[in-house]
Amino acid sequence: MTRPATAPVRPRLALAGSIAGAMIVALDGSVLFVAQPSLQRDLSASLAQVQWTSTAYLLAVASLLVLAGRLGDRYGHTRLLLIGSLGFGAASAGIAVAPSVGWVIALRVVQGVCGALLQPATLALLRQVYPPDRLGPPVALRTSAIGAAAAAGPLLGGFLVEEFGWRSVFVINVPAALVIGLFCLAARVPAAGGDRDASHRLEAGGALLLAVALALLVNALAGVELHGWADGRTVGGLLASSAAAAVLVRHERRSHHPLVPAAVARSVPVTASMVMLLFTASGMFGALFVSTYFLQYALGLDPLDSVLRSLPLTAMMIVGAPLAGRLLRVLGARTTALGGVLLVVLGTGWLAGTGSGTGPVAMGAAFALLGAGYATVMVTATGTVVGDAPAGYAGVVGGLKQTAVNIGPVLGIAVAAGLLPAAGGVRAQQWEGAMGTPLLVLAATAALALAPAALLPGARTGPPPGDTGRGRPEKAAPCLTSPSEG
Repeated sequence: MTRPATAPVRPRLALAGSIAGAMIVALDGSVLFVAQPSLQRDLSASLAQVQWTSTAYLLAVASLLVLAGRLGDRYGHTRLLLIGSLGFGAASAGIAVAPSVGWVIALRVVQGVCGALLQPATLALLRQVYPPDRLGPPVALRTSAIGAAAAAGPLLGGFLVEEFGWRSVFVINVPAALVIGLFCLAARVPAAGGDRDASHRLEAGGALLLAVALALLVNALAGVELHGWADGRTVGGLLASSAAAAVLVRHERRSHHPLVPAAVARSVPVTASMVMLLFTASGMFGALFVSTYFLQYALGLDPLDSVLRSLPLTAMMIVGAPLAGRLLRVLGARTTALGGVLLVVLGTGWLAGTGSGTGPVAMGAAFALLGAGYATVMVTATGTVVGDAPAGYAGVVGGLKQTAVNIGPVLGIAVAAGLLPAAGGVRAQQWEGAMGTPLLVLAATAALALAPAALLPGARTGPPPGDTGRGRPEKAAPCLTSPSEG
């Protein structure tokens, strides 16, 4: 008896699910900041409790991303994206009816766990359904969509909070999660072949140690804004995180089935991309943090006007991502990444020289450089880590990449917070001239990304190696030594 043919994979639906999953996370993060003041008043919460509505989510996401990627490699990325998105929607629905801020914080942890499940899957799914030489356009489209979601978040959040209250910003996640689920089911992407092989076994010790190390690091960095770098809580948290990381390294070296496989750890393009993303994200998001205070305190702009002043950044992320994909194909990862990092450094340095007399056009040009540079780095790093992921390990590589993207901004904001005027200072004279030093330090932080960018592969001189068949499972994909240039 003949076995019926397997239903064909639908790459466009898989791409739609990947983009929608990335957008729901980006949109949720940006609308929450607009909703927090209203949430605080409605639930009679303290400022520290409101801050924990963000910190609790970030701790859960950052500490579980790599483990979630490994689970996707083992059990299938479509399954993890489906579970993560539906769980994210369910937690959002719970927050929308939460009776107290304690419930909000607890459900934000659940949201973080589900966000950790879906984020690596959105990248690994692309690796599974697109051949290595055609990954560029979907990666660029995904980056543009994230930029659009980040730009729309404050505007949409402001409208929803004004018209329907803060709970409405969580309600919109519910239908979005259901749509992602439908995309996952309709795409018909099979689980990666061989993903239950012994090489994919998980040891709980490594996953737990990594989660503890990352949670301690993020918690310590998130507290710098309130306590400063010299505070015992900050120093103690960093030391504890370092100790947990040292134990993790020792455990991984002795483990027969490490959380980060040796094939991934030895990949120079993947490792270099992670470090490049960490430093670039630190510089750019730290610069945004400083600029937001300057625009509102030194220039006296309201939140909406300050968002509009920085809109060229988002516009260039949307427009620049497809262009970066083309440059990646022609110039290769190394040249494209170096150019992107330099744009971020130049944009941050330009902002350092601005003041209250700087017009909106000049400041907008600086923001445009930042957006173009960051989009270029994101597209190059994403294409590299996804394209160069060793066969069967796209999930863990995606988790590592998302970890760098999540920790980078926390580090940048911590650096900036330690150099800005004392917390609570809102007089314009305190901020006039106070932006230069923090932004120069952040430009230097972003410049550290030049070293790992120089380690990325150059332009190809021939056709890309590997399987070019569309929609084949990850098991058939070879371990590449150069990035996707599609």
